[in-house]
Amino acid sequence: MKRFLTVENLTVVGILLGIAGGILVPDVMLSLKFIGDIFLNLLKMIVIPLIFVSIFMSIASLSSINDLKNMGSKAILYYFMTTALAVFTGIVITNIIQFDVSSIQKTDQIINVNSFTWEAFLNSLIPSNIFKSFAEGKAIHVILFSILFAVAVVGLMKNKKDPVVGFFDGSNDALLKIAKWIISLSPIGVFSLIGYVVADKGIGVILSLWQYVVVVIIGILIHAVFNLGLIGYLVGKFNPLDYFKKVREAILVAFSTCSSSATLPVSLEVATEKAKVDKKVAGFVLPLGATVNMDGTALYEAVAAIFIASVFGIELSLFQQIIIFVTATLAAIGAASIPSAGLVTMTLVFSAVGLPLEGIAIIIAVDRFLDMFRTATNVWGDLIGAKIVSRFVNGKDK
Repeated sequence: MKRFLTVENLTVVGILLGIAGGILVPDVMLSLKFIGDIFLNLLKMIVIPLIFVSIFMSIASLSSINDLKNMGSKAILYYFMTTALAVFTGIVITNIIQFDVSSIQKTDQIINVNSFTWEAFLNSLIPSNIFKSFAEGKAIHVILFSILFAVAVVGLMKNKKDPVVGFFDGSNDALLKIAKWIISLSPIGVFSLIGYVVADKGIGVILSLWQYVVVVIIGILIHAVFNLGLIGYLVGKFNPLDYFKKVREAILVAFSTCSSSATLPVSLEVATEKAKVDKKVAGFVLPLGATVNMDGTALYEAVAAIFIASVFGIELSLFQQIIIFVTATLAAIGAASIPSAGLVTMTLVFSAVGLPLEGIAIIIAVDRFLDMFRTATNVWGDLIGAKIVSRFVNGKDK
């Protein structure tokens, strides 16, 4: 009985009940929308502090500035570039494969966007008041400040650094616990949100998700097989297929658990024992990757934003797609390595371009299924990164 009463299974039950309620008693489900709003507010409540502390700990855990310059800089550069590549891949594929949402009721919602200039775009990345940015949930500002703050702490003497790192380490654990509590409410929140969407827009919304699922999986497979495989072959100078055979156990665990953190012990073992990655490099790069490397999640969120824009009849401009690219890339870096963490950061991507957060309820029905694919991609990216960094740190290439 306990095996059945998991959050994942109960969320599926909530989805089914929400669909049934939206069809059979639409008026009731419309009146219960406030429950879903509370769930969304809880997600928004935790996202900014979780991103700040998570990124801070990833960098501040380094022992010295030299470590950051050596392994840290190589690993962070790799993770940032592959995450950005994943988002770019998702956006390109979504623009090529046009969604057919003719069966879904559209809205007359219009989003006003100022004309794009690079000066305004670059200026918007720099916060003038970080406390205001925290209050307004501006993720890009928070991420930038978190990186600068962590680098400053790494440069402190040990007796000054340890109390700061210790405080944020405990804060990180506490925030992850709160995030797990919030995600445990998913069955109730999903029931309300799905029921409202079906009651308001009709069952065609749910039936149309097959397009969304196919596009996400195609994007993930292209990134995992072609992008990461080619990077491993050209930069890491190793055969990605042989390497996959050695580390596939970790990828299968990631697929089943939907958690990079839960997979970390297996990743460390297969990387060092089977793939012969240097233990020092693996011990640094893989835990860092479990926190900041979320290629699959980033791609998923970019595709989700464009899909929801189609559902609500919103035509995204070039500027908005650039904002999606930047926000999805940076928000994914700060996503917690726990199941369904993408739901937390997705609110940032949607808010950045003015998409209605209720749209999350449309795609949450298939979130758990897609979570398996994107987490496996995340862990595969971690393992590729460990192999590449090991070559540059310990090999002939400096």
